[in-house]
Amino acid sequence: MTVGSEGKPGALGPLLGGARREAAQRPRRLAEGRTDEAAVPRRRRRWRSPLTRRILTINVLVLLIPVLGLLHLDQYRQSLIAAELDALRIQGRAFSLSLGSTAVVATQVGDEELLPEVTRNLMRVLLVDTGVRARIFARSGELLADSFVLGGPGGQVQVQALPPAEKGGLSLLGQLYEMALKWVPGKDDFPLYQEARVQKAAHYAEVAGALAGDSPGMVRADRQGRLVLSIAVPVQRYRQVLGALMLSKDGADVDAAVDDRRRDILIVCGVAFAVTVLLSFYLAGTIARPIRRLAQAADLVRYGKGRQFEIPDFRRRGDEIGDLSSALRSMTEALWNRMDAIEAFAADVAHEIKNPLTSLRSAVETVARVEDPEQQRRLVSIILDDVHRLDRLISDISDASRLDAELSRAETEPVDVGEMLRAIVSLHEAVESQEAPRFALELLEHQDLQVPGLEGRLGQVFRNLIANAVTFSPPRGRIRLSAQRQGGDIKVSICDDGPGIPDGKLEAVFERFYSERPAGEKFGTHSGLGLSISKQIIEAHGGTIRAENRRDPDGGVIGACFVVTLPGE
Repeated sequence: MTVGSEGKPGALGPLLGGARREAAQRPRRLAEGRTDEAAVPRRRRRWRSPLTRRILTINVLVLLIPVLGLLHLDQYRQSLIAAELDALRIQGRAFSLSLGSTAVVATQVGDEELLPEVTRNLMRVLLVDTGVRARIFARSGELLADSFVLGGPGGQVQVQALPPAEKGGLSLLGQLYEMALKWVPGKDDFPLYQEARVQKAAHYAEVAGALAGDSPGMVRADRQGRLVLSIAVPVQRYRQVLGALMLSKDGADVDAAVDDRRRDILIVCGVAFAVTVLLSFYLAGTIARPIRRLAQAADLVRYGKGRQFEIPDFRRRGDEIGDLSSALRSMTEALWNRMDAIEAFAADVAHEIKNPLTSLRSAVETVARVEDPEQQRRLVSIILDDVHRLDRLISDISDASRLDAELSRAETEPVDVGEMLRAIVSLHEAVESQEAPRFALELLEHQDLQVPGLEGRLGQVFRNLIANAVTFSPPRGRIRLSAQRQGGDIKVSICDDGPGIPDGKLEAVFERFYSERPAGEKFGTHSGLGLSISKQIIEAHGGTIRAENRRDPDGGVIGACFVVTLPGE
């Protein structure tokens, strides 16, 4: 790592400088029209928003599918047809009773038959203004009377209803209605209705059934698609079938009722469609517009200068977009904090490295001018100390700079804190001198002290804390270590008999490059990053670390204590 003339690290400078240059050049590229489509989100109008189109399409389809099913109205149409046939059947039975009692004459052979003339006269009386056509067939199958055929001085006259008047140009609603009917599923396939020039009972299945004593009904459609409803009932006298009465009428009333119902459905559909479109735009607006604002704000934060841009706050919505807004705001704040931390770290590194470099440069410049061998040895000793200090600083700085990346990539595994403390204490006891502090390890038997974590990094934390306690402990002092489970957490305490921590410095001891040296220790022995790295490791494991002083009954400080709490398995 190189250091510039102002004490800023050369390795971090290009990275920060590149980001600043990118942010500074961004407005100029936008003004010149040189944009990176992958980096700049497209500004879409409401109609061009894919999210709006999807919401609108889904809502309209959900509405149209049941509407098209309702327009079919098959059951409704069949019920109307059945009602019309029942009405015709009731009317036909009443008419056949009248015919059987008034239009029958006995023949010479003792049989009975219908009188055609009386039958025609009776039809004109009973069917006037009803719109129903009546035809009477003899037992032989011949047509005796037809209410649409009138007798006159010039002979018979065929009566035929005029077709409905041609409609003028359809209105827009009419055209839409006709278009909608073309999409109606399930068209009825009725038999074709047609009349022979000489009608016989055999031409009509319902008449044949009536001559057999039944009273069936039929539904047919003419060439124009209009319905023709017909029923046939037997004309009887004393249970003797004398002929068949066939009543028929067009299905204009049925078609009109079905069309009215379809028209009502289309009106409701139109209103529902309008409401659906408006609600779809409203829903899309409540979703797409905030997301678009969040994207634009994120783009401004990314390429803007300074911190004058911030993510809109939608937390009051109480939905997923509010959660997204809160997450983006928290992420942006974390990024700014990380950038501040990087800049502060770079400044601290530059400051800490500049001191030994300044001392090293002064010693190197002086050693060349000094001729006294003793002074030269002292200066060389200073140079070596400064080199060792730089080496230690660079090693600790390198460890701290890659710690986040390592903690984010590594996979945790069960770590037995009790066994780890035993191993570290055993190592210290194996190499301790006569004046070294003594260790007292307190562990409860058969207590599970496993935590999920990285064994190497947790070992680094406890080695740092124990080394710190050894440094500040008096000769033959006592270092007390304990580990116990409290609920779901593992609590580890490392206490010494040293001078304690100065008042107001219980939090500052975890800051980078903070160094509180014991009396008589050589300057530069510690880099001041050990406790900062330890706190970073413990917090990455979801735990906490704090410092406190041990006090006697009179309130005097009798040592320092570091307490680590880690979540257990």
